[in-house]
Amino acid sequence: MIKPNPVQEINQAKFPRLPILLVDDEAQFLLSESLTLNSAGITHTVECQDSRDVMPLLSKQDFQGIVIDMSMPHVSGWDLLPQVVENYPDIPIVIITAIDEVETAVQSMKTGAFDYLVKPVDDSRLVSTIKRAIEYRDIRNENALLKQSLLSGKLEHPEAFSALVTRSSKMRSIFLYLEAISRTPLPVLVTGDTGVGKELIAKALHSLSCRKGELVPVNVAGVDDNLFSDTLFGHKRGGFTGADRDRKGLIEQASGGSLFLDEIGDLSVESQVKLLRLLQEGKYYPIGSDVAKLTDARFIVATNRDLESMQRKGEFRKDLFYRLRAHHVHIPALIERKEDIPLLTEHFLERAAIALGKKKPTPPRELFTLLENYHFPGNIRELEGMIFDAVSQHKSGVLSMESLRAKTAPASSGQVSIHSDESQQPETHDQRILFTDQFPTLKEAEQLLITEALKRSNGIQTIAAQMLGMTRRALNNRLSRTRQ
Repeated sequence: MIKPNPVQEINQAKFPRLPILLVDDEAQFLLSESLTLNSAGITHTVECQDSRDVMPLLSKQDFQGIVIDMSMPHVSGWDLLPQVVENYPDIPIVIITAIDEVETAVQSMKTGAFDYLVKPVDDSRLVSTIKRAIEYRDIRNENALLKQSLLSGKLEHPEAFSALVTRSSKMRSIFLYLEAISRTPLPVLVTGDTGVGKELIAKALHSLSCRKGELVPVNVAGVDDNLFSDTLFGHKRGGFTGADRDRKGLIEQASGGSLFLDEIGDLSVESQVKLLRLLQEGKYYPIGSDVAKLTDARFIVATNRDLESMQRKGEFRKDLFYRLRAHHVHIPALIERKEDIPLLTEHFLERAAIALGKKKPTPPRELFTLLENYHFPGNIRELEGMIFDAVSQHKSGVLSMESLRAKTAPASSGQVSIHSDESQQPETHDQRILFTDQFPTLKEAEQLLITEALKRSNGIQTIAAQMLGMTRRALNNRLSRTRQ
């Protein structure tokens, strides 16, 4: 006899995506297993009371994991285990036995079991073992998909990344990785500097996941613990002063979908504890309620801070950090993918023209050279703002470079171009120039600087002069002297 989870019809949220198959000849034990897993958020289970039905069932449907009792009539677990391992090696198998013997455990593990439990089964041990089996299957699937994607080099769903304008090979590798992890329920940590497009990555990941629910974004920066709890968990009427009606939290709104927590590095320590408990147990309590609610929302979190450094300093919980980093995507800064600057510039020129009701201006030849030699501390968002500002002041014909030069010009002749990657320390003046044993003269140093500036500016003297912190006329005078 095969039965779905009895609670599943009431609660539509299903976790994991593929069901857990519970095999035991005792109906009461099957029901107890199912209810225990359901209370822990593992709601997608199928019960099988006749071991003869297992192999036919596996031939028709895929499962996230299998729990098999070793002592059953017709086909024992000892006979069933090697058959499943041989034909379905990717499915983790947890065996349950009434014999608490080391030899039994060793033999079952040698045969291919993922783990074993001894009757009477402890509820917490059952739940933790099944959760580990789920994660194990997800990681194996992810590795297989990632290997397949990297070998083929082909995106299966390029439409999911249509909002991300890029030709960067680094970004393409990220897209392949996102496709590989899109269907797993594990949390995803997205890191990168401000303005690199972390929310667009979250949207692409949600689209790839094919989840029926919506993507619910929440910025947790500056949110205190009480507001965090109310925003995410909701409250019952009378749960606190002023709570005159029930209010659903954003976790419930994200049911069947994804919850995107932005600026997770700014979350208070108290709220970190609540988030950790939510991720571990898959359930939460609205404020003023003692009845737990389950969630199957997929968690995507983002930050521009160095969480690894923060957890070493005790500013971010270590256990939460490692749970959130089940999958990690780091978005490179714009300065690390300069090949995207011309493409993004054209894209923003077109968007700005449409938004401002103007004809798209013609970009001057030196525009891309100017932008490619700027360090963009604000990344893509800064580039977008610069282009929109320039188009808003544009009259007709070729786009004026005046506002763009003003924004990219050094604040002083001694300004340091700082890479926006947080993993690097700002350069000092001494670090910007490397001296060899043969010390250059001032004339030689000047000539080397001018030559390098002209090289980087593709021979455009206006841009080279700006990089050197001088006027174009002064640069012309120096070039004239060197030619004489």
